[in-house]
Amino acid sequence: MPVTVTRTTVTTTMSSSSGLGSPTIVGSPRVLTQPLGLLRLLQLVSTCVAFSLVASVGAWTGPMGNWSMFTWCFCFSVTLIILIVELGGLQVRFPLSWRNFPITYACYAALFCLSSSIIYPTTYVQFLSHGRSRDHAIAATAFSCIACLAYATEVAWTRARPGEITGYMATVPGLLKVLETFVACVIFAFISDPGLYQNQSALEWCVAVYSICFILAAVAILLNLGDCTNVLPISFPTFLSGLALISVLAYATALVLWPLYQFDQKHGGQPRRHMDPGCSRSHVHYVCSWDRRLAVAILTGINLLAYLADLVYSARLVFVRV
Repeated sequence: MPVTVTRTTVTTTMSSSSGLGSPTIVGSPRVLTQPLGLLRLLQLVSTCVAFSLVASVGAWTGPMGNWSMFTWCFCFSVTLIILIVELGGLQVRFPLSWRNFPITYACYAALFCLSSSIIYPTTYVQFLSHGRSRDHAIAATAFSCIACLAYATEVAWTRARPGEITGYMATVPGLLKVLETFVACVIFAFISDPGLYQNQSALEWCVAVYSICFILAAVAILLNLGDCTNVLPISFPTFLSGLALISVLAYATALVLWPLYQFDQKHGGQPRRHMDPGCSRSHVHYVCSWDRRLAVAILTGINLLAYLADLVYSARLVFVRV
């Protein structure tokens, strides 16, 4: 089911559009000479150089280094697949909706590379001694930043414009779904220690909120990527509106309960960082419990704002069948 955005904003549905105002060249090497093709070549080269620099000196030890290496290798691999599909004109044979997949991936890749561009230098590179490994790691960080900008540029180029017919994932609510799921995954990483929330019903409720809202947003994304929004027992627009409203209400409770029970002494929290013994030591691969709690509180606020924007923009979408 397609979408059309009326009222002074976007129009969306599920047909393909380059977003650049130029016709799509299918199954031709000329794809690589188009602005979007050149941009994807930049993405391919920058991620390849990033992981090659790090791999050549083995500078990816520990979880932070492993995450960065995974990010660059994953983005390189998927970008290569996209280029092969477009060069061969295989979009129709691709198992996922080509109207929605490239921009969904580009948005995730931009967030992945952004996280690596921040995490890798701050938690790994600065602890390396001066020498060849550190130089390679710094260069890899620079290419990671280039890749992030390249993916973000693709999202800006291919997102839905007012009056344009395109896939749901190219609209603001679709892109916000990507942000919401990504932020939720980061939250899961910070609460991987059950000791942060166990034995507190309010905190366990917050974890349930993060999990349920993540699953619902992921379902919305997968339904669009699989072109199977009609399998729902209710209409897809109703599902999206209900999802956004429920998520806003649920995250609002989490935004109140998580800081209250983590930082208020009356509820067993620790209002000051120095009260956490684990925060007195500095380690390259260690994030103390108080910092984790603070990070989750901030990310909860970010996702609440994302869901609020999602709710507002979803009301401006009109779905049409093509």
